Amino acid sequence: MSISTRLNPGGLDTSHGVILYLEEITVSFDGFKALNNLTLDIGVGELRCIIGPNGAGKTTMMDVITGKTRPTSGRAFCGQTMDLTAFSEAQIAHEGIGRKFQRPTVFENHTVFENLELAMKTDKRVKPTLFSRLTSEQADRIAQTLDLIRLGPLAGNIAGLLSHGQKQWLEIGMLLMQEPRLLLLDEPVAGMTDAETERTGELLDELRGKHSLMVVEHDMDFVAQIAGEGKVTVLHEGSVLAEGTMAAVQAHPRVIEVYLGR
Repeated sequence: MSISTRLNPGGLDTSHGVILYLEEITVSFDGFKALNNLTLDIGVGELRCIIGPNGAGKTTMMDVITGKTRPTSGRAFCGQTMDLTAFSEAQIAHEGIGRKFQRPTVFENHTVFENLELAMKTDKRVKPTLFSRLTSEQADRIAQTLDLIRLGPLAGNIAGLLSHGQKQWLEIGMLLMQEPRLLLLDEPVAGMTDAETERTGELLDELRGKHSLMVVEHDMDFVAQIAGEGKVTVLHEGSVLAEGTMAAVQAHPRVIEVYLGR
């Protein structure tokens, strides 16, 4: 059975309540456990914030989810059936797990519109790419994404001339064009102005429920803005230290001791 027959790329898996399940994941590097029996799950349509001190295992966790790093032990699933440890980075990305790194990566010499067009989930072989023409449905999708990321008026602008925050939004838009089931966002507001940070929070709130989101962030004010009454997970030394609402984890004695009190 192929991967594609086991998934519904681009759509939320409504047949089960969990989009991501990590069970007792351990990753060892020369005896050092970057992840230590890490277990967590994220629900379909949930926006989950992940916080924790440097070295807590946040990046390694995302590396495992996207296939960049193979766990030493444990299981990782997307939906009910896709064993993430069995597939390559490219296969996992194709099947709907998108990752946005801290520094935006866009096609600097192309327009905003062209960036979204290039990111679209289509046949990328040379001949189809050279002779392809946008369908009305594809053009509508790009227009809707431009409106969502608030870059509609800048559709014809060269991406390299955008502000840092605008590039971040464009990259999120590019990921959305790939019809993701799960989006991993690594410090999405790092380096942004206050206004850009607030707008990013509004954007993520609009995506909540339509997409499943994991947001790794150090800006506690931003986490408080987007988490609401949702669940926040605190990592420490490769394991889950605490989990609950932002108010609950902020009041947790161990979280204060190892992270928030610093």
